[in-house]
Amino acid sequence: MNLKIENLKAGLTDKSILRGISLEVPDGEIHALMGPNGSGKSTLANVLAGHPQYEVTGGTLAMGDLDLSELEAFERARAGLFLAFQYPVEVPGITVGKFLKRAVELRRGEEGRFDVTAYIKELRANMDHMGIDQKFINRYLNEGFSGGEKKRMEILQMLMLKPAFAVLDETDSGLDIDALRIVAKGINELRGEGFGALVITHYQRILDHVKPDKVHVMVDGRIVLSGGPEIVGELEARGYDWVKETLVEAIA
Repeated sequence: MNLKIENLKAGLTDKSILRGISLEVPDGEIHALMGPNGSGKSTLANVLAGHPQYEVTGGTLAMGDLDLSELEAFERARAGLFLAFQYPVEVPGITVGKFLKRAVELRRGEEGRFDVTAYIKELRANMDHMGIDQKFINRYLNEGFSGGEKKRMEILQMLMLKPAFAVLDETDSGLDIDALRIVAKGINELRGEGFGALVITHYQRILDHVKPDKVHVMVDGRIVLSGGPEIVGELEARGYDWVKETLVEAIA
């Protein structure tokens, strides 16, 4: 499902952060969003997910035919929007197995007729795919997990929920080489028709494994540059000052 954002303006009550974001990710494509710290990337992720702390003051955001601004956060999730957090939270008292069972049940609209046997089989297969020990089914969600385990658990959730669109907010942060490859493998598993994603990152390394169809660069709450994957190499080699210099030259 495609994501379309037009002239989106949003921020906190006393602070404007997004200053007219326009961005479209067609169905079946994975786009990368890059930018320096404080440019508004995580704010965009939270606004898309419907975080109540942020206020939308202008523009539109839609997923397919759905106007996301009219939906609460839980309604967006049910409709197929998935957010992988930069810092996944611990949820004591709720096991991985029970959490995912309820989430999958609601996402698929199978309340009262849920096939538990099929669910467990699918969950175990996806855990194997992500290199997660089966014992984690009975552990409380993210409690005592390492940073890499939390990130792999987020991708496991995505594989189980099969979202129409995923926003992955710095999923690569804190991952070692092996964990990065596993996380990328999980993302690529869903790639194709019926799935789109926006990968938010500072670095090239995850994009070596999850090849983006297009790259966008955000600076000071605006998309200032969009293009092909070659942009990533330029950023790695020359930094974000290169983007600012390019903009100055374009204006001149």
